[in-house]
Formats: sequence, structure tokens, C-alpha cells
Amino acid sequence: MIAIIKYNAGNIRSVQNALTRLGYDSIITDNPEEIRKAEKVVFPGVGEASSAMNYLKERQLDDLIISLKQPVLGICLGLQLLCKSSEEGNTQCLGIFDAKTKQFPPKEKVPHMGWNNFSDLQPSELLGNINTENDVYYVHSYYAEVCSNTIATCNYIVPFSTIMQKDNFYAMQFHPEKSASVGEQLLKNFLELS
Repeated sequence: MIAIIKYNAGNIRSVQNALTRLGYDSIITDNPEEIRKAEKVVFPGVGEASSAMNYLKERQLDDLIISLKQPVLGICLGLQLLCKSSEEGNTQCLGIFDAKTKQFPPKEKVPHMGWNNFSDLQPSELLGNINTENDVYYVHSYYAEVCSNTIATCNYIVPFSTIMQKDNFYAMQFHPEKSASVGEQLLKNFLELS
């Protein structure tokens, strides 16, 4: 069973629908026991960092997420909350990835919205059958710095981390559930991790 973490963020149902299309059963839950017992955990979200972190802390889901040993996938806001901190609401985050989340400088249209590719792919099981010509769908005003946990970057105003990995934690800044066959392949790669 796949657990999708329920917290104060949107877009969770579309992630569940994407998993269903791939043939996987999932539950949307904030129950620590269900999350702990799941084979894989997905931590998606669209929303605001400080209110999302407050929700996680109120339910002690912050410590739970950090302690998980099975594969965990952060998506969009989920990636940002797995970083050290966010400029959005001056928020201390979960600290899995050694990066800060910053706001895009207002040089071009923000949010970064639409299709874009990625580059600097590093070796990872998550990136099987993926290449730098693949486009994925983005909607975000904040980005994670490039750091030692970055396994793919994207360039919009500045280079940023678009896919990250550390131990059993994986994350994507874009929305794989809205990224057609490329997004499906990435989700499938995650779901097939041992």
C-alpha cells in the first residue's frame, strides 16, 4: 500500500489518481501508524510553507517523516519542505536535504509555470528511461538551491534543484502527475524502488 500524506496542502487527489492509473492502491492519511506501515510514502502538495509545516508539527508528522525508512517521494511543496528552510514565511523545514528554498527574483514571470526540461542528470534508479530532452510541468514561485543532494537541475531565472535524493528520500519540484508519459515513468520508477 502507498500512503499519501494528508496535510494542509492541495493537489493530493490528482497524485492519487496518477497512482491509480499506474495500477497502485493508495490511501490519503495523516495517521502515523498507516504512514509508518506503508511500502512507499508520497508527500505531495501545493500551498504555503509555514502553514503546511505548522500542520505537520501539530500532528507530530514532522518527526515521523524524518524517521521513515521506506522510499519517500516529495512533490512540489513536498520537495521544499524536505529542505532546511524556506524564505516563504521564514520557515524552518524538515532538513533532509542540505538546501534552502528561496523565492525567484522578479526578473521574469513568476511563478515559473508550464513545461520545461531538466539537465545535469546524476545516476539514480529514479531516473531510469529519463533524459534531458524530457519536459515536465512546473508551477512554483520558490525553488530549492542546487546542493549535494541534487540529481537533476532546471534553469528558470536561476539554476535550481528539480530532482533531489538522499538515502531513501526522493523529491521532484515539478508535478509528475501532470507531466504526461515522462511523469508516469518517474512515478513508476519510484514505485518500483526496492
